[in-house]
Amino acid sequence: MGPLESEVTTLEQFHSSFFQERLWFIDQLEPPSSLYNIFDVMQLQGPLDYEALAQSLQAILARHEILRTTFVARDGHPWQVVAPSLTIPFPLEDLSALPDEQRTAEENRLVAEQVAFHFTLQTGPLIRALLIRLSATRHVMVVVTHHIVSDHWSSGIFWRELISLYHGTINRQPAILPELPLQYADFAEWQREMLQGPVLDEQLRFWHGQLADASHILELPTDFPRPAQFSHKGMHTTFSLDRDLGQALHGLAQREGVTLFMLLLAAFQTLLYRYSGQDDFIIGSPIADRTRPELEAVIGPFVNTLMLRAQLEGDPQFRELLQRVRETCLSAYEHQDTPLEKILEDINPERNPSYTPLFQVFFGLQHAAVMKQSVGNIALSPLIQKTTMVKADIGLTITDYPNVIDGDIEFCTDLFTPE
Repeated sequence: MGPLESEVTTLEQFHSSFFQERLWFIDQLEPPSSLYNIFDVMQLQGPLDYEALAQSLQAILARHEILRTTFVARDGHPWQVVAPSLTIPFPLEDLSALPDEQRTAEENRLVAEQVAFHFTLQTGPLIRALLIRLSATRHVMVVVTHHIVSDHWSSGIFWRELISLYHGTINRQPAILPELPLQYADFAEWQREMLQGPVLDEQLRFWHGQLADASHILELPTDFPRPAQFSHKGMHTTFSLDRDLGQALHGLAQREGVTLFMLLLAAFQTLLYRYSGQDDFIIGSPIADRTRPELEAVIGPFVNTLMLRAQLEGDPQFRELLQRVRETCLSAYEHQDTPLEKILEDINPERNPSYTPLFQVFFGLQHAAVMKQSVGNIALSPLIQKTTMVKADIGLTITDYPNVIDGDIEFCTDLFTPE
């Protein structure tokens, strides 16, 4: 595809990307929800300079246009509107004087309230932040964005830049971050310009062939009858694989010439095959889709969803299945720029409100956006916060840390019990 250049900075409004357009339509059609909220809850241990932190937060808003973006409708389609400047509230909730039990309960309530906030795409802002003081040397910071302006990769960018800016501010040596060659609006305009005509046709031909005759429904045995309308009500359960097992899996993947993602995807496909009896189905898989180096430091919802077809016909040996998965993934990566929205539009699957279209299970592998680290005399570490909203029947997300592999299973509670 053609070069991605910064050419839209003089415009007052910008096209939305295809991903943003889909989320905007969902927002228009469905009741207010926190389903598409992205959030981080971080513990900060040590003496904290609130003013320096607030200043660093505002500097990130000034640096990334997408965090100052709202949406308006033009001819039935969403357009991005970037505010020239934006200052968001950054309240400090001081719970340090409360008894331990009451303090914990109030902390949990405040975090849950932030995470469940319903954003308004037309008015914004589409980012929120809160600082909770638990003691003089222990704070919790909550940052929530709508997925229409951010993604998991963006969370890593946000915290790395916040740490750098805060460190520079408290040391009176302003951090110098590399200039961003592009903003998200540049990508959206480029995507609209490039993904049309013969380029789009070639991409869609691949996906049409890749998914031809594949089953669009994976019928797993459920604990409850499937409701007429998929509700997104769900729960999470987690597990961990210790260092020795993690290293063994990395070693096996290397010996077989596959990535850890491919290895674990093959294992997950096998498990789904055993439970469903289906040997041909589709799994959705999020991918960062930042194939160009100039996009690596830009906050925005670049993430795309690949539809990876599981083909276990003939009851293959696991090594053979690994090679099938490898071929499927590599060919999908070559066509990862095709937005899921365009594939759905092209295939136009029969819609059934009981099921999510094309796939009901997803699998993802990610590296931790922020690991425990220190900034001066502040130790920063992520806290786990689960939601009660899910996007599919079942989802498995693997997080690969240096010393452990964590798994998060989300499932629809209208279909499954936790046991």
